[in-house]
Amino acid sequence: MNRRHFLLTTASAALATATLSAPAFAGSMVDYSPGLIQKHLASGKIVFVDYSASWCGTCARQERVISALRQANPAYDDAIVFVRVDWDNYRRHEVTTSRKIPRRSTLLVLKGNQELGRLVAGTSEQQIKALMDAGLQAAS
Repeated sequence: MNRRHFLLTTASAALATATLSAPAFAGSMVDYSPGLIQKHLASGKIVFVDYSASWCGTCARQERVISALRQANPAYDDAIVFVRVDWDNYRRHEVTTSRKIPRRSTLLVLKGNQELGRLVAGTSEQQIKALMDAGLQAAS
């Protein structure tokens, strides 16, 4: 067995073991379908909306930060419904145009008929945490 093959096999085995033994993060984004956000808002819930695209680097960075914050503080998932709107499918849809969403990588927090906060293309943990905290405060 050559060294390269040995290293690849060892790395693959280690990754598989780590993946199997790591606890899965329960909090996930709900994929948008027409009426979903309105349904949650009508029931009194706080909704965090992530307008993203699978190919967007800024969106991927935002998603990593959001996931880390949610994993660190389960109160976010207790108080907020997280919805992902696929930019490629819904950029010209009412869910985007009615809220004047300028681009993918836009994050919103909504309660009832109010927009509690918005972040466009921001990726810092501090900015995203502040937006999520606005939703948490509104829920209490």
